[in-house]
Amino acid sequence: MMTKKLLLFSLLVLSFNFYFTQEVEIKDDKVLLDGKQILKAEKINMVEYSFYNLKSDDEILLYRQMDNETARYQDDDYYVLNFLTEKVKVESNDFYKIASFMNSKKSMEKLIKWLLKEKVLTNDGELNPDRLAIFKEKYDQNITERTIR
Repeated sequence: MMTKKLLLFSLLVLSFNFYFTQEVEIKDDKVLLDGKQILKAEKINMVEYSFYNLKSDDEILLYRQMDNETARYQDDDYYVLNFLTEKVKVESNDFYKIASFMNSKKSMEKLIKWLLKEKVLTNDGELNPDRLAIFKEKYDQNITERTIR
């Protein structure tokens, strides 16, 4: 009897998780959240993406992957999230948050989901400066400052 209740509870929790999951898709240079456009996206190359605000057309986020000047050694690679309008940079080598095997578009979709989950981006594609400050405190590893050149 207890197993049935536990199974029923687990299914209920799982169904709520699927119900409240937001769908993020990048299609035709548009960032769509549950089918509604919230940002413009521009793929610069395999390791750089720019995201633009819909209202002002300002570039609000530049994603750039850095190889730390060691092209063949990948263990020291990191990425920079440059929130241009807020003048905030976040550097991290935690690719697990955004990695999608050899598919930069899927990686950027995971990045947007992460920013939405952390409430750095609102559902309307606006930056939340208060949440951005918390995000920087949580995830910035300040790699450039720690790297000897």
